[in-house]
Amino acid sequence: MTEHVPLGLVDGPFHPRLSELSRARAWAGWAGIAAPVVLDTVEFEYFAIRNASTLYDISPMHKYRIHGSGAFAALNRMVTRNLEYLRDGRVAYVVWCDEFGMIIDDGTLFRVSATEFRLCCQEPMLSWLLDALWGFDAEVEDISEDVAALSMQGPTTWSLLHAAGLDVADLRPFDWREVEPDLWVSRTGFTGDLGYEIWMPRDRALEIWDRLWTAGLPLGLRAIGSAALDIARIEAGFIAARVDFQPSLTAERLHRGKTPLELGLGRFVAWDKGHFNGRRALLAQRKDGPRTRLVRLDIGGHRPAQEAFLYDRWRREIGHVTSAIWSPTAKRNVALAHIDARVAARRDTGLRAEIDVNDEGQWERRRVPVRIVSGPFFSHPRARATPPERY
Repeated sequence: MTEHVPLGLVDGPFHPRLSELSRARAWAGWAGIAAPVVLDTVEFEYFAIRNASTLYDISPMHKYRIHGSGAFAALNRMVTRNLEYLRDGRVAYVVWCDEFGMIIDDGTLFRVSATEFRLCCQEPMLSWLLDALWGFDAEVEDISEDVAALSMQGPTTWSLLHAAGLDVADLRPFDWREVEPDLWVSRTGFTGDLGYEIWMPRDRALEIWDRLWTAGLPLGLRAIGSAALDIARIEAGFIAARVDFQPSLTAERLHRGKTPLELGLGRFVAWDKGHFNGRRALLAQRKDGPRTRLVRLDIGGHRPAQEAFLYDRWRREIGHVTSAIWSPTAKRNVALAHIDARVAARRDTGLRAEIDVNDEGQWERRRVPVRIVSGPFFSHPRARATPPERY
């Protein structure tokens, strides 16, 4: 008997519930799975992130179980930061590089024990992990299809989990634990606000969804798509693969990737921990200086500057915008951009953006002032409060 192979996008573990809520019928492919871009309206979904609670299906992320007596040593050699400080029940943001110091991908590393870890990331990494683990007493399993996951973000999320009977009051940022058999909760997210991620076996996905949905309706719970989440992540200053940087293994041209130093991730590079992938190239770049830097920009006007070119007082082109929005909460036109590292270092006040705007079929070219800013455009103390405030 020939096994049926699906053509096109396949349904994720929460698709029966998401399809019922989808009024916009706007879907996109994420790792071969049909994922919602917007379910109702982007505005409703965004303001639910900032004022209530939201559910977002993150099951399409690639998930790997790395285990064995050599798992820690192999991973510590692969990623740039020092995992000696990552304790059981903790999560770390990590990046890993090729031999040129270019980032292959970023993701979250969950430590179960010294001999077992879970890596979640955007790009498929099984082949790379098999290479990275070669010579170590460690094995890797692709558990992407087996594990379903939800991102729950917003100020009422802790109250919602409490109403659903899940005790996470003492869970600190980047903690994770098994709160019930086969149900794990991590205090992680992508919005700069209070949030959690819930991990479960795929066959329990709809059961857990219904439990959270019932508990969350009085607290304004709303399911969301990627468009609303993208606004929140830009406000929080978080980068996205294939948007703000090109994963080096997917680049067709040599050195089209970016290094951690160029993406402002130097604090995640442990220079003194010993050898790791790309260390020699990064040491050379630390000495000579990076080519470009990713910066946060406050841009004049109210039209998002997506893919706009940036200029140094109109004399020369010095960079381009990778992510841009009008921030509904900060009430600012904000962006992430790659610019010449020398310009970034002097924090030039003479920067300008050239934005092409289609206004009712008429294209206009607008030149607006640009200011480099430090820190995220949105950050709230409740994202770090333990326990969070009840609503």
